[in-house]
Amino acid sequence: MDTGQQYRNKSKSPLASNWLLLGLLLAFLAAGVVTVWLTYSAVKDLVSSWNIANPPSLSLETAPDEAAALPADLGVEGETPLQTAGGPPPVPWDGNSRINVLVMGLDSREAEQDDIPRTDTMILFSLDPESRTAGMLSIPRDLWVEIPGFDYSKINTAYRLGEVYNVAERGPGLSLRTVENLLGMEIDYYAMVDFLAFENFIDELGGIKIVVPAPIVVDPLGKGNTKALEPGEQVLPGYLALAYARSRNSSGSDFDRAGRQQQVIMAIRDKILSAELLPTLISKSPALYQSLSSGISSNLTLMQLVRLAWIAQQIPEENIRRGVIGVDQVDFAFSYDGQDILRPLPDEIRKLRDEIFTLTGPPAPLAPQADQQALVDEEYATVLVLNGTFSPGLASQTAEYLQASGISTAEPGNANETYQETTLIDYTGNPHTVEKIVALMGISPENVYHRYDVTGQADVVVIAGEDWASDNPMQ
Repeated sequence: MDTGQQYRNKSKSPLASNWLLLGLLLAFLAAGVVTVWLTYSAVKDLVSSWNIANPPSLSLETAPDEAAALPADLGVEGETPLQTAGGPPPVPWDGNSRINVLVMGLDSREAEQDDIPRTDTMILFSLDPESRTAGMLSIPRDLWVEIPGFDYSKINTAYRLGEVYNVAERGPGLSLRTVENLLGMEIDYYAMVDFLAFENFIDELGGIKIVVPAPIVVDPLGKGNTKALEPGEQVLPGYLALAYARSRNSSGSDFDRAGRQQQVIMAIRDKILSAELLPTLISKSPALYQSLSSGISSNLTLMQLVRLAWIAQQIPEENIRRGVIGVDQVDFAFSYDGQDILRPLPDEIRKLRDEIFTLTGPPAPLAPQADQQALVDEEYATVLVLNGTFSPGLASQTAEYLQASGISTAEPGNANETYQETTLIDYTGNPHTVEKIVALMGISPENVYHRYDVTGQADVVVIAGEDWASDNPMQ
């Protein structure tokens, strides 16, 4: 079994938990006009003056050209970001230009006591009010990237590092900068959601109706509460809906789980948009808002959220593009300490970015479109050549050959054992250098490894094997 297949079998799918958080986000946006605006008004003692059966300008059937009915001002509270001090500052948004929001999911209950959790989920949400289109890109937690100001690590550690070391704009800001560097696009806003809010939200809705297709065992957080769900239609409370969406206890493992998460999303959407629930949403707007706001932190203001929700509920499902950074955008690898990681392929990731977020052109350029040598030079990679054969001088000759081809090499040496096939190990993530060496030396892709270790004596190690000794252009 190859490394990639082993990883897929034992690690979380890139969709794991992402669709769950997406469901919460969409639920918040779809109901936002009702829950947020009505709640704000209730707080300001204005609801009593409305006709509750037909509140002004809040119909979910509002046409796009009626968006002007939104209030222009919500006062001081409306301009206050929904976050504690120290996070990314609020950025003005006119409600008409494209908006990018990094949505992150935390499950603080899974963290050790007094510990700061890592992000369980990352989704970049982009919405264009003019074209009434939106896109969502899921970012896997095991993506191995450079964290600004730190070193290479899994992308889900950015939030925790920012909080632990109290960097500028804290964990949310460091997460934003990390994803900006990965995708090559500006992201001004974030929204942080705790999954407990998801449970509470569903409970306030009275549960959601789910058709369980086959027997499944779910395991809600906590000990001794495993539950078997039988096939058929049933109403699940929040904790069971969360456990059902996250369960891997089925033959399809992560792929089945992704399907269940989409099923939960549709169940939330169906319930929110059902006509019979509208009076409940109105009457429970304070509780619903409290359920969500207690578990949400964002540098978006209340007014911006209202505008965002107002526009989002007008976007038809077919105008929402969805994507996942998956097997076509990553290489499967191991970190220096043996962790399963996903090594990003920058150009492939940014192609996917453009497919999801643009209609006529990319929001930012792909990775630098220079010639290969310029890209190699930008990586500043040092290559160590080792002789894995009994052919004297092979490492020195190979190093000179690579140098003449524009590769920076260190002092060559001898391997600890003989190699029949030439092998390359990339320790610090240098895709363009690796690509060039593989082409120059005809190295098989099966003999190219990624084992991240920034403490080594070289960025890339090439071990010349018997195949190279017997057939190379230096002869």
